Amino acid sequence: MGYTIAQKIIRSHLVSGEMIPGAEIGLRIDQTLTQDATGTMAYLALEAMDVPRVRTELSVAYIDHNTLQCGFENADDHRYIQSVARKYGVRFSRPGNGICHQVHLERFGKPGKTLIGSDSHTPTGGALGMLALGAGGMDVAVAMAGGAYYINMPRMFKVNLTGRLQPWVSAKDVSLEILRILSVRGGRGAVIEWGGEGVKTLSVPERATIANMGTELGATSSIFPSDEITESFLRAQGREADYIPLASDPDAVYDRVIDIDLSAVEPLCACPHSPDNVRPARELEDVAVSQVCIGSCTNSSLRDLLRVAAILRGRKVADGVSLSVSPGSRQVLEMLSGCGALTDILASGARLLECACGPCIGMGFSPASGGVSVRTFNRNFEGRSGTRDAQVYLVSPEVAAATALCGHIADPRGLGECPEVELPERFRIDDSGVLPPADEAEAAGVEIVRGPNIRPMPLGEPLGEEIAAPLTLKVGDNITTDHIMPAGAKILPYRSNVPKLAEFCFTVCDETFPERARKAGRSIIVGGANYGQGSSREHAALVPMYLGVRAVIAKSFARIHAANLINYGILPLTFADPDDYDRLSQGNELTVSGIFAGLESGTFALTDRTTGETFALKCELSARQRDILRAGGLLAYTKEAGMR
Repeated sequence: MGYTIAQKIIRSHLVSGEMIPGAEIGLRIDQTLTQDATGTMAYLALEAMDVPRVRTELSVAYIDHNTLQCGFENADDHRYIQSVARKYGVRFSRPGNGICHQVHLERFGKPGKTLIGSDSHTPTGGALGMLALGAGGMDVAVAMAGGAYYINMPRMFKVNLTGRLQPWVSAKDVSLEILRILSVRGGRGAVIEWGGEGVKTLSVPERATIANMGTELGATSSIFPSDEITESFLRAQGREADYIPLASDPDAVYDRVIDIDLSAVEPLCACPHSPDNVRPARELEDVAVSQVCIGSCTNSSLRDLLRVAAILRGRKVADGVSLSVSPGSRQVLEMLSGCGALTDILASGARLLECACGPCIGMGFSPASGGVSVRTFNRNFEGRSGTRDAQVYLVSPEVAAATALCGHIADPRGLGECPEVELPERFRIDDSGVLPPADEAEAAGVEIVRGPNIRPMPLGEPLGEEIAAPLTLKVGDNITTDHIMPAGAKILPYRSNVPKLAEFCFTVCDETFPERARKAGRSIIVGGANYGQGSSREHAALVPMYLGVRAVIAKSFARIHAANLINYGILPLTFADPDDYDRLSQGNELTVSGIFAGLESGTFALTDRTTGETFALKCELSARQRDILRAGGLLAYTKEAGMR
């Protein structure tokens, strides 16, 4: 039996475990990336591990999330990250140089390599034939220190593409189509490989959009073959030496195969408040719009923005619509400026934002109260935009540009002939925005600079034989990390100050939760299906741990969040019978007993002391995860056990 692309990379990087679906495996990691919203805690963890230098082939620290500096906090974090990167051997991508995934794709990604990043959209690197995985910051710190990264061996899905995209239809529509097929839960536990004859019609930027959006399926990663399209892109970036061919074997076996005819895909929209709430754009033309945002790590490539410029050329944005454009990198911005496309964008009435995540993470450009915002982003979770009652739709750059011109959601096919764009044979290359680290001789003299907002990392406590605590919060299905630990310009600056950040924990769901959790001292949370979907932000585990949450009981968990809970010493339990979820009430007193035996058997007993009812719980853990929980978290475990 042959191997898939992902299986080939896993096989060549396997350091522990067996390639049996569902079994825990440890992987050697070639590259890491961090961004500033998660990076500070990752580097605090790296410092605590007492290693003098990162041991990866390449690690890059990007500043792209917390770039709106309304106070000293973000600037202090950036200064800290720059100093620790210089000392520990990490390259530092300066503010304004671009979004981590776009810049990494342009300048650093390599076919056949492993990459983990403290950002859930790290699988964007799969467009180059990398095995690229989102992870918690603690896991990234361990990888930088030379340790393995552990996941459960994923299943393999294959999407066979046939045909060719029609005019006005783009890769974003393909992403929305697969979300319509699979839903935000349908890719859980799987790597999605894209292939078939149709894949040859997609450029690397188009592949990157699709790989990026695979995160919204709950997938472990997405991956494309490394072929002549890949080689052409790397050559244009002056990196042809990084190319290797990589394809699945003809007799590779997949757990599921999905066929998509590209010629049958039409312009689509994800309606509020989930990326899988997908409808054709033509059915939504009665939806008036007040804001349009083009950019994010999903759709900010040169190809995307050249297409937007061509659509806007000679036209004006509709009255009542505010249009923003965020280039994904300084390279993209300089090339737009050099060819005149930036002038076309600005002449339409668009507002140019910096090369950063910006509105996608709620960092500025929030919609008006009750406003409708159409965005080329990857998530439209309630409140993520910074305006709780905003209605956010996710679309392609083509639909976004047409919508900005019309003032309502518009099927771009109504604009007439679709303009064609061509990418240059060579991109403008200027890596001065990425600062190299000090060499090993200089590193000892580098001072790490800490501002007053940077607080020590809280540590978990080892598990005891039982957890007796109140059920302080009960939430429903598809709770996202934005629900647990909101983002936005008001909250993100406190990512390195956990005591302050704790004031905002779960306030999207219940504004009284932080106070009640502190008062309880120890507590248990109950959730529905797919608990913790969305961002890789470890703060959604770290802050509840700080507030005394000792266990989360849910119908099911998103992969990265379950790992983050374990990394911070919180027990992630699932109902043996999902219907038992309905029998528990917020405020009741609960006891999880027999924990030490349960860690070994995978079964736990729950007693509702308020009602006297008992329930069966499950938690399947590897031996390593059991040891992490016993130690009180990954940092304590790593100090005890060393790198593995």
